[in-house]
Amino acid sequence: MPEPLKFIDVGHGADARAIAVRASAGAAPGLFWLGGLKSDMKGTKAEALARFAADKTRGFVRFDYSGHGESPGDFADGTIGRWLEESLAVFTTFCRGPQVVIGSSMGGWLALLLARELRRAPATPPASLAGMVLIAPAVDFTEELMWKKFTPAARRELEESGAWQRPSQYGNEPYLITRRLIEEGRQHLLLGGLIETACPVRILQGVEDPDVPWGHAVELVSRLGQDDVVLSLVKDGDHRLSRPEDLERLIAAVEEF
Repeated sequence: MPEPLKFIDVGHGADARAIAVRASAGAAPGLFWLGGLKSDMKGTKAEALARFAADKTRGFVRFDYSGHGESPGDFADGTIGRWLEESLAVFTTFCRGPQVVIGSSMGGWLALLLARELRRAPATPPASLAGMVLIAPAVDFTEELMWKKFTPAARRELEESGAWQRPSQYGNEPYLITRRLIEEGRQHLLLGGLIETACPVRILQGVEDPDVPWGHAVELVSRLGQDDVVLSLVKDGDHRLSRPEDLERLIAAVEEF
């Protein structure tokens, strides 16, 4: 049985939105899931983690960003800052005690930004980071993996019309990439300096990933100030890393904490 669906209100006034959350109580450290762009909390990896948490009676919290899955809203309104605000709100509302934050693709970037926000908090947050597991972490993707790699025609369309339909390898519908997503993302870039997490980090990265090159993960490792960082390269792994053997690697990484 899936965890009961709850909603939390985030933002104020015209920016208010309801975020769908599924949370189950359990032993520490709990698990906190951050999905990728255009994914939802019922994906293969999230479901595998839910089964693991239930088997081990560990706490588990997952949610959908606005414009994703069971959370209402327009995907085109989304930005890194907006989704970070939602991530922080869910984490501080539903998580208690030590947590293992698991971030996939865009969720990997948000996990690192979440760690930074928790360190900056004026008061001690109700939950802390026991460890972090990042799957194909797309840190700074709006700039490094999108804008810098877009064709001149795509850049021109973004600048002139404010949006561009990017073809997707994962479905028939293209991704709507907005100029706002690109420009707002520049306020949250991390790869230009040292990244502090205050917890051990495990990274799983497919060498055959067409979206986040494995060299991007190596660059991230070079920026992480924490000594306890392990990067595992999966030679035949793709971006999703959702095969049975990939899920076993994911669970093994989570079980380290």
